Amino acid sequence: MKNYEQSHLLKSLPKQFFASLVAKVNKIVEQGHDVINLGQGNPDQPTPDHIVKAMQKAVENPAYHKYSPFRGQLFLKEAVAAFYKREYGVEIEPETEVAILFGGKAGLVEVPQCLLNPGDVVLVPDPGYPDYWSGVELARAKMEMMPLISENQFLPDYHSLSKEAVKQAKLMFLNYPNNPTGATATKEFFEETVKFAGKNDICVVHDFAYGAIGFDGKRPMSFLQTNGAKDVGIEIYTFSKSFNMAGWRIAFAVGNPSVIEALNLLQDHLYVSVFSAIQEAAAQALLSSQSCVEELNALYESRRNVFINALKEIGWDVTAPAGSFFAWLRVPSQFESSEAFADYLLERAHVVVAPGIGFGEHGEGYVRVGLLTSKERLAEAAERIKALNLF
Repeated sequence: MKNYEQSHLLKSLPKQFFASLVAKVNKIVEQGHDVINLGQGNPDQPTPDHIVKAMQKAVENPAYHKYSPFRGQLFLKEAVAAFYKREYGVEIEPETEVAILFGGKAGLVEVPQCLLNPGDVVLVPDPGYPDYWSGVELARAKMEMMPLISENQFLPDYHSLSKEAVKQAKLMFLNYPNNPTGATATKEFFEETVKFAGKNDICVVHDFAYGAIGFDGKRPMSFLQTNGAKDVGIEIYTFSKSFNMAGWRIAFAVGNPSVIEALNLLQDHLYVSVFSAIQEAAAQALLSSQSCVEELNALYESRRNVFINALKEIGWDVTAPAGSFFAWLRVPSQFESSEAFADYLLERAHVVVAPGIGFGEHGEGYVRVGLLTSKERLAEAAERIKALNLF
């Protein structure tokens, strides 16, 4: 059978670092070991019942069995506007300031292709979500990394960036609450970001995937709550984390009308919008009681507390995340790399963590843990690590 060679574009895409981790995990599982997998970012709870029921009813609507409107149903865009007004006090114009997306990842990968030309510069957080890199490569653009370090509370320091990179930059990715560090942004940081972006003509893309998940009584801020934010960027919000709808592939972008129009235009050429029954269920999620979101947040906080406290008790110097469903843990000093430590935990304790290097150069020295299993399993993972006598 003839073997057709892949394009230069496909060959240039970043290698999926975590594919090798999955292979290592599968090998241990095949040997019959009980593995506690804390290395993934896949929500473990079901979609709330009222959203599922809305979908079930909507599927029966024959009007939805046809092609959806190219740019999404107006009722969902109006629901997005109502949601942002109610939750964040932000005014959104449904027709011009909302783009319906096939999951948050799709929008994040699409934005560079919408706004950049080959050779343009993008400011990217390091460590950060690896799919930012994919979108930049597809646009044939160049990345300038913004280090996220503990001394700066894992917020980028704009003053430390090279003047040449800032001058050339057209786009910047931010993500708070942050994957992988669990850090949250402050009002002052977002205000500084708006000034920085406006002064340097940079479009901000704020990945608000974990917007519903904040701890210790502190609610994560929307970037669009900042004066002038809509002038300089957009925010991408997914249903995956807030409503446990990861498999439904539905999200939206809100903000600057010119960026929303660019996203819509690209998607006109790629899709015929999301299945309308999913859009109706998504609208129900936004407009109905948010008690399910509050309960989910409380669940993640209780898991965080159990796990972090258990690690502290065994002598591991760790910091509790302020948001997201991830914990960002320093690698013990006796290990030469995050990958070596992750391999050690997998082989000796059958506990899976994600090596920090997979999220960028400045992720080295850390591992990411997902709080996506029961408190009992998290406590057991801590006990298994304790038995290794590392601390």
